[in-house]
Amino acid sequence: MTKPFSGWREGARFYLPVLIPGILLAALAPTPWNGAGAFLLLVAFCVAAFFRDFPRTITAAPDEVVSPADGTIVAIEDLDESPHYSGPSRRISIFLSVFNAHLNRAPFDGEVSGVKYASGQFKDARLPETSKINESNAVWMETAKGPVTVRQISGAVARRIVCPVTEGTRLTKGEKFGMIRFGSRTELYLPPGTEVLIANGDKVYAGTTIVARFS
Repeated sequence: MTKPFSGWREGARFYLPVLIPGILLAALAPTPWNGAGAFLLLVAFCVAAFFRDFPRTITAAPDEVVSPADGTIVAIEDLDESPHYSGPSRRISIFLSVFNAHLNRAPFDGEVSGVKYASGQFKDARLPETSKINESNAVWMETAKGPVTVRQISGAVARRIVCPVTEGTRLTKGEKFGMIRFGSRTELYLPPGTEVLIANGDKVYAGTTIVARFS
């Protein structure tokens, strides 16, 4: 991407309007207003924490696939067909709570071959059926190991998918390409037979947790 994606920049319009009045009230207002300033600072901190975007070192080997999101593994499945992948695939589903960082990262080096948005509902992203009915955005990638798809799915709280990448964008493993705001689900579609290195219930971290290995 020509302009690196930033969670801090994406969230600035949400936490700055609370942070700035909080600082002014806490530092400059008469004593009765200091408590209100402290409360606003706390709210701003909580909102900013959702958009936290600290550097991560990508250390995966060339044949290893990294997690596209922070969260908990809720399903590992082999699919005969899917509208989000060409042919059979191995799908890894990750649930992101409101306490997780919500940045999405590329699981492998590749070129974006398509970006497909679909409107939908906003059910609890922990439920399996949300894969079919919730608002989503699928990023299709062509890699040296075959096609890979990362799918961003809104949840009961998340109501905004952010994905500035377009067809032809070249992504490197672990590179940030977007986010889902406030609780969601991320799905990773890999070629069939790809070795999966995690299990249901495991905690994973975008860019650093190795979730699979190409044979």
